[in-house]
Amino acid sequence: MDYLVLDGDPRLVSKQCITCGARFFDRRNACAACFSTAGFRDLDVAREGTLTAYTIVSHAAPGIPVPFVAGVVDCDGTTVRGSVVNVAADPEHVRLGMKVRLTTVPAGVDAAGTEAVGYGFEPIEGSAGSGKER
Repeated sequence: MDYLVLDGDPRLVSKQCITCGARFFDRRNACAACFSTAGFRDLDVAREGTLTAYTIVSHAAPGIPVPFVAGVVDCDGTTVRGSVVNVAADPEHVRLGMKVRLTTVPAGVDAAGTEAVGYGFEPIEGSAGSGKER
């Protein structure tokens, strides 16, 4: 995951097309939006955003604890998919429009005991959202 940078304050870094400004999280040879091959520049993604869509996942692969919240977050113009963490996985606690911030989460441990780190988004205290469930 070269888009999750852990030195200093953890942050996400996207690739932004230098022709049209489209943003992506994976390596690209050409822009999927404008087909330009002019290149990309790194762009730090805002650490806070707004939950624009979510689902409460109740069935998952073996070993994945459920329920959990999978969400889509608008981070100042960059759309990021990720788990919504540190909140109860029910519509009374998760709201569209809820303000969230990037956080790191443990993602497992390998055979050598090295912990893998992933990211999620946690609610910002006092963020009520729109009151509409999805």
